Amino acid sequence: MTAPRFAPEIESFHRRIDPDDWQRIYVVGDVHGCPDALDRLLDELGVTDDDLVVFVGDLVRKGPDSRSVVERVRNAPNAVSVRGNNEEKLIRGEKRLPGLSDDQLAWIEGCPVAVSWPGVDDRPGALVVHGGVDPRKPLAEHSVDDLQNARSLVPGGSYGDRPYWWERYDGPHRVFFGHTVLARPVDRPFAVGLDTGCVYGGDLTAYDWYADAFVSVPAAVDGDRADEKVLRPPFSDAESARAEGVGPTR
Repeated sequence: MTAPRFAPEIESFHRRIDPDDWQRIYVVGDVHGCPDALDRLLDELGVTDDDLVVFVGDLVRKGPDSRSVVERVRNAPNAVSVRGNNEEKLIRGEKRLPGLSDDQLAWIEGCPVAVSWPGVDDRPGALVVHGGVDPRKPLAEHSVDDLQNARSLVPGGSYGDRPYWWERYDGPHRVFFGHTVLARPVDRPFAVGLDTGCVYGGDLTAYDWYADAFVSVPAAVDGDRADEKVLRPPFSDAESARAEGVGPTR
């Protein structure tokens, strides 16, 4: 399988992992400043120094303690996070988090936009980005905004506007993503969605890549989110049929 390849300005923020260097690899959904849930999830996973933990981004904002989450991930030699749209807002000066130090902001700015590793045995290679990919164009034509904000394929669409990119994407890499709040994970042959709404009172979810299994812990914060802003996969056959009427992608 060909390794994912991006435009030069993104390729410099593309981190490639050798899975043989790690006993286990876990991919963790959007933490959004919830360190208690993160601690409980890592304990549940039983993470050791020989395991790698990859985060899909949005470590920060919305939750009670973004600083502590950043410190946990930043100081762990066996952790890496891609930049989410909420990290990007800090880098671009669109949002501020007064509790973060200059060193923490510099670390966020240096985080990759994409993380990937080759497949093992019959597993496809993995690609971790925050939002997803657009199956209508090659990776080399994706911008940072594409990778961080992908959701609906409808122009200007968002929640409720199908099809979503993962419904039309058929590989070759299995894409792990957050960004879109889900009542339960998306689990498809070439797409895995992991933002199960921790900061909104849902769960914090991880995927064990070697075991092909999900592990979740309930949120430690109370939250609320409008029903129309939470997707509930898998969708019904009728919903899928309507989405398929939007038109094919290449």
